[in-house]
Amino acid sequence: MLTPQNDRSLYYIYDGECPLCKFAAQAYRVKSAVGEIHLLNAREELSHPIIIEATNMKINLDDATAVQYAGKFYCGAEALTLMAVLSTGNGWFNRCNALLMRNHRLARICYPLLRAIRNALLFIRGKAPIGNLKL
Repeated sequence: MLTPQNDRSLYYIYDGECPLCKFAAQAYRVKSAVGEIHLLNAREELSHPIIIEATNMKINLDDATAVQYAGKFYCGAEALTLMAVLSTGNGWFNRCNALLMRNHRLARICYPLLRAIRNALLFIRGKAPIGNLKL
């Protein structure tokens, strides 16, 4: 892996063409123990080492949001649960996210709906898939 296990950096990979994804990426606030959150727009930063690593691991960024934290990748509902656990709880978005997504079962129920909304927004906006696995 590119990131050592003792590196506590958090990389949040999101779709910059999805208004919902972009809002969430910019709204997340994580606990100070986590340190800085690095936002990676998958459409603009396909050559970033973390996105290359995700692609090499066959993580389809059209199907799942992805987070790399402490050298491990989390995808989909698992990524949202991690972000909820690491959240400061400051602001309405982070409070709602923590309330809904800390429970992994609830996150697994909500995530397909969020993905469907994302896909609908991209379709309405006429945006092509990221296609990171097709490169």
